[in-house]
Amino acid sequence: MAGTKEILCSTTMDTFNSKYLLRNYYNFSHHQRQKYSLSHSTSLFNSCKRRIVQLRKVVAAAAVPMATQLIQLDSIMAIPAIPVQLAVTALVTVKYDAKENMKELMFHWWNSGANTAQRGVFLQLVSTDVDPRTGEPKVSKDAILDWSRDINMNADKVSHEVQFLVDANFGVPGAVLVSNKNQKEFYLESIIIEGLVHFKCHSWVQPEKLHPEKRIFFSNKVSTLFYKILLHIYFEVVTILKWHGITCFCKLWQAFLPSETPIGLKELRKKELRQLRGNEEGVRALSDRIYDYDVYNDLGNPDKGTEYARPILGGQHRPYPRRCRTGRPSTKSDPKSEAPANESMPMYVPRDESFGDVKRQTVDAGSWKGMVNNFFPFLKDSSTKGEVINSFSDINELYKENPFNESDWQESRKNTRFPVKLNKMIKDSTSDAFKFNPPKIVSRDASCCLRDDEFGRLTLAGMNPISIERLKVFPPVSKLDPSIYGPQESAFREEHIICHLDGMSINQAIEENKLFILDYHDTYFPFVNSINAHPDRKAYATRTIFFLTQMGTLKPIAIELSLPPINPYTPSKQVFTPPVDATTCWQWQLAKAHVCSNDSGAHELIQHWLRTHACMEPFIISARRHLSVMHPIHKLLHPHMRYTMEINARARELLISAGGIIESLFSTKECSMEITSFAYKNWRFDMESLPADLIRRGIAEADPTEPHGLKLLIEDYPYANDGLLIWSAIEKLVRDFVKYYYPDSSSVRSDPELSAWYYESINVGHADIRHESWWPRLSTPEDLVSILTTIIWIASAEHAALNFGQYHYGGYVPVRPSYMRRLVPNEHDPEYATFLADPEGYFLSSLPSLREMTFLMSVLDILSTHSPDEEYLGERKDLAAWAGEPEIIEAFYRFSMDMRMVEKEIEKRNANPKLRNRCGAGVSPYELLVPSSGPGVTCRGVPNSISI
Repeated sequence: MAGTKEILCSTTMDTFNSKYLLRNYYNFSHHQRQKYSLSHSTSLFNSCKRRIVQLRKVVAAAAVPMATQLIQLDSIMAIPAIPVQLAVTALVTVKYDAKENMKELMFHWWNSGANTAQRGVFLQLVSTDVDPRTGEPKVSKDAILDWSRDINMNADKVSHEVQFLVDANFGVPGAVLVSNKNQKEFYLESIIIEGLVHFKCHSWVQPEKLHPEKRIFFSNKVSTLFYKILLHIYFEVVTILKWHGITCFCKLWQAFLPSETPIGLKELRKKELRQLRGNEEGVRALSDRIYDYDVYNDLGNPDKGTEYARPILGGQHRPYPRRCRTGRPSTKSDPKSEAPANESMPMYVPRDESFGDVKRQTVDAGSWKGMVNNFFPFLKDSSTKGEVINSFSDINELYKENPFNESDWQESRKNTRFPVKLNKMIKDSTSDAFKFNPPKIVSRDASCCLRDDEFGRLTLAGMNPISIERLKVFPPVSKLDPSIYGPQESAFREEHIICHLDGMSINQAIEENKLFILDYHDTYFPFVNSINAHPDRKAYATRTIFFLTQMGTLKPIAIELSLPPINPYTPSKQVFTPPVDATTCWQWQLAKAHVCSNDSGAHELIQHWLRTHACMEPFIISARRHLSVMHPIHKLLHPHMRYTMEINARARELLISAGGIIESLFSTKECSMEITSFAYKNWRFDMESLPADLIRRGIAEADPTEPHGLKLLIEDYPYANDGLLIWSAIEKLVRDFVKYYYPDSSSVRSDPELSAWYYESINVGHADIRHESWWPRLSTPEDLVSILTTIIWIASAEHAALNFGQYHYGGYVPVRPSYMRRLVPNEHDPEYATFLADPEGYFLSSLPSLREMTFLMSVLDILSTHSPDEEYLGERKDLAAWAGEPEIIEAFYRFSMDMRMVEKEIEKRNANPKLRNRCGAGVSPYELLVPSSGPGVTCRGVPNSISI
């Protein structure tokens, strides 16, 4: 058996070292050339064949027991007999700000006393082997990269060549240590050793004066040619050994489970994770790469006044997911509250989580565009300050009549009357200055109000398709504490809906799954009094009942508006049904507008922010802290964590903070984040998978005979129909991936990094609900498949469905107001006479002002925009990480093909006239779950991650 190992090791080392010798032959001395002639390198395959012949003889002669034995090729490499130093060439690709580095270069020129040998970037290779004499990893001598010698002012990314000196018995490079002795940070993109070993770094490296510890990067690729040679040897070796009952296991530069880490890299793997975890102390600098947790204690600014104080989210009274800790000092007024970010202490995110240049420029450009558009109402009539809406035409004038596009420009170039056409385009574009592109999705008919059919359709195929539920009990009953919030019974009665059930009784309609409900009663009722205390905010807690028609569409048949008792003129609960005359028509329109206002707030705060952004951040923080970049699960999840922490940090600073965009534009005002904490008490990770969510809401039933194991009770439910295609494809990819790395339950339970990640995600990241019995266990490969599929689904498809339709579904405010300014009048209300005299004027005065409309539209436009550097589901830019694992590459390829098939299927569905919720006259196709998209506000595309 010993002879077998020696031959295996020598064969593998020949393969690796021959490439080195070939590249460095002309650097050798004459004596070295005689010992290592060029023919040695070019006869690689002949050498391999001789080794294999020897192997056959040794194995045949040995009395090898039939019991399987494990031989790991990369862990038993023999050391060549002749120690020779080799010059190993590396290509280092970096990104840096050329102007900043020119400043640094000038500083060095002026500072003539400085030791130029002490600047630059110092790199050391680390072998996968250890020195048998010391037991420490083998480390090369420093290689120095000094780009000041050849700095390129016209490029932001440059590749530099450096050389390492290593011993011939160095082994395979498995890591590189990097020290930045320059004054500025730089972005290390990749290091390629001899064209064979690839380090995909993609990280900012800070100056040594800020971070004295050396950065650690692990290799993740072997060249295709080299891998084919090794594979040729490997399969022949495996064939020989299988004849004699020996199992051979080859692991070369792939993703490593902790137990498979090469011996020379084990300590570095642990050290890198310790660096990322930090010590949970001190103020975080923008250059840090430290991930730890904190509560949401940075949303208010009590130093600015009591009206800007906000409660801390996270703890027994207001449970909440944890966010990334910044360590900023506390406010003067409240030692438990963290001071807001400012210019001297900006919002912190770990350096590698920050936006790239293209993403940052896209967001900044959107902000500038929004600021310009907001000027329009003031330019139109500065005396009104954008507050008064006289007619629907005032709103329609916010939009361009004929938005200019590139196709018009190309057509004009071909036209012989080019100057005439060009002048018309210039005139049109000038008249539309400061205006918005009209939303493509929501049709604006003559009434400019939300039609009943559109109202029902948008609950299934709109901005918020995940709130609709099946009505199981009539009348519906509140779950709020009656001792605090009053009677739990609804005001709905049989007479309100019986005439809209196509001759069925209520019990029959419930049994036949014909009744559905949009229920925001318990979400809003505890906060309605606080909201209505503001003179410009008026809200109800709403319930809406829908009837499923024979055409498969939802028809609203009753709306309940609830208030805590406030005055004798306003009943606490009112029920509105489809209109029978002009008066009830306008009351019905106002009631629908209040439901949409509830829906807008619940969508933005609960479904969008809480369930995707906030609840996913703890899983990301824990993954960075406990899963090494070498870990296969880290590599799988990495694209699905891109930019999420940066966008969440920006949200805490601008969107959900006291006086921020959400409080300014939505009905919930200062209650906004308390509402999300109230909702978090009912959040369950085990119900976040798409099948579980559909079953929980009563929209689907388990049925193993159906394609996805589910029977939808609303057959034409575009979000669910399209979503199940993507869910199944993600699940298949994850199952293939997990099966490859975790063949059985013991392999899952014995992975310390995986266990630490999941344990901390729950017990620290979601500490306030950590003791809930519903948390899924992580004991088997199937458990892991379920957990990972849910995380990837939320980060990609679910977020896309909730985010990228915001402008086109919500950009025309009359059909989806973010808040209302007046309640629905009744005959006992003092405002009832005003309403009867001018119902349209009353409706318009209930909407946000023109100024608020343009502000809202600008924000929705930014939130709905795809950046040019977006990475979409089915696209993987890091397949090199699995160069030695063709099974994984094939799994990703199949997934990519699945996404193309999903796209084709959705296009087919959108053209099917039988599907009335996505096809028909004036009906917009449902494209939010089409995987691909171009940049801009396209209302389609599924990015890999929560990136906006």
